[in-house]
Amino acid sequence: MVPIVIVPGWQDSPPGHWQSLWAAQLPGAVRVQQDDWHTPSREAWVASISRTILAQDRPVVVVAHSLGCIAVTHLPTEVTAHIQGALLVAPADPERRGVLADFAPVPYQRLPYSSILVASNTDPFCPVRTAGAYARAWGSEFVRLQNAGHINLDAGFGPWPLGLALLQSLIIEADSQTPPVAVAA
Repeated sequence: MVPIVIVPGWQDSPPGHWQSLWAAQLPGAVRVQQDDWHTPSREAWVASISRTILAQDRPVVVVAHSLGCIAVTHLPTEVTAHIQGALLVAPADPERRGVLADFAPVPYQRLPYSSILVASNTDPFCPVRTAGAYARAWGSEFVRLQNAGHINLDAGFGPWPLGLALLQSLIIEADSQTPPVAVAA
């Protein structure tokens, strides 16, 4: 089973949020913990995410939300080499909120792994055109939802079947890329 690393965004994902539900329900899921969810530091967040990914015994699929998406794009090459896929949901626009400014500028380079970016046309934290620009730059498949807000609990996203289906597609792709383990005779 591919390990799943869940990366919440600014202020964390509360109980009942789809990320919290997945962290509790999905086999092999591990949730990144940050020392400060309310005053995020790019250096600290990237370090926590990096430690979590590198602690896994095989390459991972990342599930990031909001500012977590942007933090993932700042990961160093030695960490991204351990990522097989990423579901990036409702990325934040750190240039629009002062408290998130440490994460700007957002990297506009192709990600070295498969990714799906999901955004909403009514997200108050990132205009859909900005999310679309991220998807193009990162080489992500772009899924645009209508009237889904920030794709969080406040917008009605507790259990999220579409998100699970998108994650499953990344897991299947990652499993097909993982070489079989040699068994000694």
